[in-house]
Amino acid sequence: MPPSQDWFRSINNPFKAFRIHSEDGRRVEARLEEITLDDLGDGEVVIRGAYSSINYKDALAATGAGRILRRFPLVGGVDVAGTVISSTDPRVAEGDEVIVNGCGLSETHDGGFAEYVRVPGEWTTPMPAGVDARMAMGLGTAGFTAALAIHRMEQNDQVPELGPIVVNGATGGVGSVAIDLLSQRGYEVTALTSKTTATEYLKGLGATEVLNFKELELGERPLEKVIWGGAIDNLGGDILGWFTRTTKPNGNIASIGLAAGIDLSTTVMPFILRGISLLGINSVEVSRELRIAVWNRIAGDLAPAHLDQIVNREIELADLSRYFSDYIDGTVMGRTIVRLS
Repeated sequence: MPPSQDWFRSINNPFKAFRIHSEDGRRVEARLEEITLDDLGDGEVVIRGAYSSINYKDALAATGAGRILRRFPLVGGVDVAGTVISSTDPRVAEGDEVIVNGCGLSETHDGGFAEYVRVPGEWTTPMPAGVDARMAMGLGTAGFTAALAIHRMEQNDQVPELGPIVVNGATGGVGSVAIDLLSQRGYEVTALTSKTTATEYLKGLGATEVLNFKELELGERPLEKVIWGGAIDNLGGDILGWFTRTTKPNGNIASIGLAAGIDLSTTVMPFILRGISLLGINSVEVSRELRIAVWNRIAGDLAPAHLDQIVNREIELADLSRYFSDYIDGTVMGRTIVRLS
């Protein structure tokens, strides 16, 4: 059914969006401004945004601390949840509640920090039963990434009986959700963090042990004493190399982040003598079928139990710029959601 005239009249009016520009080809400047639908990238589906969220990647993009955007200007925000107000894709109907995360939002395509978002229909995920827009963005890309990591690990035969799962970057969005979801699945979870005041928070999410990673003795041998049944790594660098040397036979390591470095120092010995698996987790390049399957698990056997503790800030679209530095400085615990309308 074609969009109504009322819809055209409303959408052709300016609406608010948080847009990222490149000034003089080097300096990045991000600001709230008014745009129209004509300013957005192509797509068959227009969504009235209800909520988005702040992810580490959003802070990198908006501040220029990381080279995230492939073209300028773009609306920021790597995820959004809301209501479809127009669609020419037969899989998506007007009035559907949908989620969009990853897929190039705020990289090559205008993202979710806007009152209206236009995307290809292929990128939309139907809102699972029992999940609403606020909950979906309470999890957001961070929560989806944590769930995707657990999904991939369990596809590769990860089970609680293999032993404890260690999660680093534990107080961030991915780490916090991963601890919650793993503990609900019956895994023993060890949280690694440098935040000495975070123990109560992390144990409240389900961690059975909290370690300060700055106090760890990583060792240098190709194989160290086995400790972990598996790992979710949000940092990369030396700590990821240590995980490969200390994971038990047939355990899985999900590699998600690189905040501590892009280098990996290890040998083939953990892989050929202990049979461990290193799984790369990319939440952007995910098929629609897999994306729907993971979100349905989030609504089912991977449902979070402590999202009210993880989501500790809810802000307006106009307040975005105030919070990015906290993510760059690594001082954030939990998740921040953004009301769009």
